[in-house]
Amino acid sequence: MGTIVVFENVSLDGVTQDPTGEEGFSRRDWRAALAPTDREAWDKLILEDALGAQVLLLGRRSYEFFAARYPSRTGQLADRMNSLPKYVASTTLADLRWNNSTVLDGDIVDVVARLKHTISGEIRVYASSQLVHTLIEHDLVDELRLTIFPLVMGAGNRLFDQSGTPKPLRLVGSRTVGDSLAYLTYRAG
Repeated sequence: MGTIVVFENVSLDGVTQDPTGEEGFSRRDWRAALAPTDREAWDKLILEDALGAQVLLLGRRSYEFFAARYPSRTGQLADRMNSLPKYVASTTLADLRWNNSTVLDGDIVDVVARLKHTISGEIRVYASSQLVHTLIEHDLVDELRLTIFPLVMGAGNRLFDQSGTPKPLRLVGSRTVGDSLAYLTYRAG
């Protein structure tokens, strides 16, 4: 049985929206303020994480973001992202051009619950905040991996919305990445 692992870049105040500054929300790439050694450590963490995934589970917007970038990139991370099977939660996408991509049909909660039973290993969710809210609300997330960036956004979409019920989490790992980032791992239950 697979486990759903959410990996998110998060500001100190919980914002996950537009960390690259490309969506026009903040116009600031969170990584730009990092010292070169911190950026290198973060890049290594991302690669390490992607190498541990068996498949990707993405929302439509995140799929479109990654699919517009990774097919033309080279290197270990690009090779891994391009080769992984990708499952996309979308009711509007029909033509998926990024290789190994499949649209999930039907009720997303039921489909993802079934997917967990067919995959052996980690099902990785990157940058898909609406999907993550749904997965958390329905107790489908097994682990959260959060890279905390040293900035306060003040506004923006947050990892945890305010409409859900409390979800108990257990801290199972914490470390510093470079000199400025915190990396926290929580498990459900």
